Amino acid sequence: MAQRGTPISQTFAEFQTRVRSLLPGVLVAFIVAITAQFIAEHHGAPAMLMALLLGIAISFLGEEGKAVEGISFSARTLLRVGIAFLGVRISMDLMAGLGIELILLVIGGVLATIAFGLLIARFFGHGWRFALLTAGSVAICGASAAMAIAAILPKDDRSEQRLIFTVMGVTVLSTIAMILYPILVEQMGLSALEGGMFLGGTIHDVAQVVGAGFSISEETGDTATLIKLIRVSMLAPVVVIAALLIRQFAEVPADGERPPILPVFVVAFLVLAGLNSLHVIPAAVADALSQASRWLLLTAIAAVGMKTNLKRVLAVGGPAIALLITETLFIAGLILVGLHLLL
Repeated sequence: MAQRGTPISQTFAEFQTRVRSLLPGVLVAFIVAITAQFIAEHHGAPAMLMALLLGIAISFLGEEGKAVEGISFSARTLLRVGIAFLGVRISMDLMAGLGIELILLVIGGVLATIAFGLLIARFFGHGWRFALLTAGSVAICGASAAMAIAAILPKDDRSEQRLIFTVMGVTVLSTIAMILYPILVEQMGLSALEGGMFLGGTIHDVAQVVGAGFSISEETGDTATLIKLIRVSMLAPVVVIAALLIRQFAEVPADGERPPILPVFVVAFLVLAGLNSLHVIPAAVADALSQASRWLLLTAIAAVGMKTNLKRVLAVGGPAIALLITETLFIAGLILVGLHLLL
């Protein structure tokens, strides 16, 4: 009996050792996430951006010491779990109240923005990896999309630098849009439907979409949130198709890492979205997973900040900022033209 129990005891001991090695870093990242959320709730600052900046402020913890391993775990594994849990926000019922033309406009806006980013990136001195990262984050759902897309890109020594810059850039631009776009909606005299379509179809992050929409009216806020979630639902198919194309056609650097054919977190996202569409997941469970997703992503982005070398991020330079702004203006102009033609 002792011999039979030995492998189990050994496995349990290895598990305990693993937990002890990860716990300090995970706890630090989670404390930063809680602090960021507190600042967001009491001072109106974007929680994602606060988590990132606070993480960068204590980036020395990600370089050496007991927290290093847990910080890396948070930035990679917790990130993927958080993205997978986003699937519970998606349901086919969300689209039932909109006409097919408006749904196609939203989907077309996402795909056109990604194609536009890939097309113009060379004029800003950047390659396809940075183009896909920035355009995907602008087109779909900001920081969350950036982190999901980064997970399927071939890795090199600049991968984290590109990710951090993109997360910071789209979060700042999304916050600016949250302030300016509602003013633009009222100046143009858009209806609640048109205003919600514009805000939900153009602002990068979900939280900023909600803030902008409900700052105008409840109807505008509901429409904006619905449209934004349709964009979020594009995350999985875009990541799947991109992963397959990258694996088939992209050259992987000698020191790089080939991405998986289909990341597990994307499969989990699709499964949860499908179950939610079938109303299999109880509302309480879906809400709990949605909240868990938010906290996991906040913790992950705090950890990413702690792994960041700020000098290297800032070295990305002006052309990268110009690329992000150009992609942001492109999707805004495209949605406005589409609304003018359809409504």
